[in-house]
Amino acid sequence: MKLLRLGDKGKEKPSIIDNEGNYRDLSKVVNELNPHTLNFQTLNKIKNTDISNLPKLDKNSRVGACVSNPSKFIGIGLNFSDHALETGAKPPSEPIIFMKATSSINGPNDDIELKSNSKKLDWEVELGVVIGNFAKNINKEKSQDYILGYCLVNDVSEREWQTEGTGQWVKGKSHDTYGPIGPYLVTKDEIKDFKNLNMALDLNDQRMQTGNTKTMIFDINEIVSYVSKFMTLNPGDIITTGTPPGVGMGKKPQLFLKNGDRLKLKIDNLGEQNSKVVTI
Repeated sequence: MKLLRLGDKGKEKPSIIDNEGNYRDLSKVVNELNPHTLNFQTLNKIKNTDISNLPKLDKNSRVGACVSNPSKFIGIGLNFSDHALETGAKPPSEPIIFMKATSSINGPNDDIELKSNSKKLDWEVELGVVIGNFAKNINKEKSQDYILGYCLVNDVSEREWQTEGTGQWVKGKSHDTYGPIGPYLVTKDEIKDFKNLNMALDLNDQRMQTGNTKTMIFDINEIVSYVSKFMTLNPGDIITTGTPPGVGMGKKPQLFLKNGDRLKLKIDNLGEQNSKVVTI
């Protein structure tokens, strides 16, 4: 199933897309898509509901982030062999973990803020994993038991803040709007092979990133298991799992976002994001 949140910011309604492509209001079934409800019990409740009887919602409504108020927004760095090559970095021997502030989470089509002192704002199309059960110190063979589904993520990154001066990854990736997620949370049963998903990002209608999850250094099951050995994963937590080649930092010459730029991101079966960069 494809779950999403529709409505003005702060007033989103939990929703689902039916077999005819209609958007249905899930409010009578579940009051939000957040850490309290994003679990396998809720999915079973929805599966047992005749959604054809639920009210239709306007398809032109704003789409909010597909997960509300997760306890953690975790990133994995340099996880694509071809991306590591373009940056000149040695592929890591184990996953690189960093955090994005949950306050960076943004709707998939909302504007991305460009601060006046930002000089190196960059893009990263990524596959996000949404956790559906408490996971602590689990084996990779059990990881799928804890994964609720997947979503599209743009791991927006300010490279100067991230890597220069006293820069660090969390600082370069956590400003407001630097974490567009969605449009959908797609349950894992609809993703036949997470190791073979095409990924793409366009800047102003020009292709910048083309990749596939098959070039991941550490796959989804390895990542979930590894992270769970250092922190408990809670329902609703998001892990964004790395980006393929084509980021602005890796271009020659380097290319960074400017006011008015438009980004389009997509991953097989996970929908599309369309956002605009706006100076604040």
